Amino acid sequence: MPYSASSSSPSSWVLASGLKGARQLLLLVRFPNLLLMALCLLLVRTCLLHAPLLEIRFGLMLLAALCIAAAGYIINDYYDVKIDAINRPDRLIVGRLVNRRQAMLAHLILSGEGVVVAGALSPLLGLVNLGSALLLWGYSARFKRLPLVGNLAIALLTAALVLLPELQLRTGHLTVWVYALAAFLLTMVREIIKDVEDMRGDAQHDCRTLPIVWGIIRTKWVTGFFLMSLLVLVTGAAWNALSHDKLGLGLWLVVAVIVPLIGLGRLLVRADRRRNFTRLSTWCKGVMLAGVLSMSWMAFS
Repeated sequence: MPYSASSSSPSSWVLASGLKGARQLLLLVRFPNLLLMALCLLLVRTCLLHAPLLEIRFGLMLLAALCIAAAGYIINDYYDVKIDAINRPDRLIVGRLVNRRQAMLAHLILSGEGVVVAGALSPLLGLVNLGSALLLWGYSARFKRLPLVGNLAIALLTAALVLLPELQLRTGHLTVWVYALAAFLLTMVREIIKDVEDMRGDAQHDCRTLPIVWGIIRTKWVTGFFLMSLLVLVTGAAWNALSHDKLGLGLWLVVAVIVPLIGLGRLLVRADRRRNFTRLSTWCKGVMLAGVLSMSWMAFS
């Protein structure tokens, strides 16, 4: 067989190995989710707080927040190797693509960087990032196996992410807190839905999540409570926007958020199979993106 430089040269092997390693890293830290977080922080900063974007302190705060989030994804996969092998075998990363020792080292480095950088910016941001890192560790190791405790932890962390630019600038804008509350409620909905989706693997590893303890029917009622609370909050925000001649924002909230939330509620009532809850989880992601993008309308207010 003739020698093929393109298939066996050292440079091509190094390039292929590097690309494979980069892909594994992006999968491990959930890169699309990190992009959505970055977009959220950028829009809060520019559209809600009307602060300049190209500012070094904001860039460092953004870097610190994403490091904490990436570390959280890694430690979650570290503790969930056996459960993910049942629930999501096709997306198993730690233990298959990345060994557990490397994952733990990456988690410690990213967490440390996120806490140190935030602490250098301000003691408050340092404390928030330290608390977030510890809560993510506790969530992965224990809290997610308890009914509602893990869901509340992730929802609080999501709300804290939205508040970071405000905690840095301390402008007193109440709109940011409304968005943080909406993020909390929607995250509660999605996290409970994910617990139903993951019941099979969770039950085999002695997890006590809400659907395992209360059953699917009562869990759907709890999910419906948070969904209805979110719907009331967004409806109030849309009414307020329309009443104050913010037509673009009001119509966006109605069409891109309220209508999908009503659709989500209808699907929730009918859901009775794993694939139904998988669809609901994906639907929640779409609503979350629409909610984040609604901030862009605030730039014109």
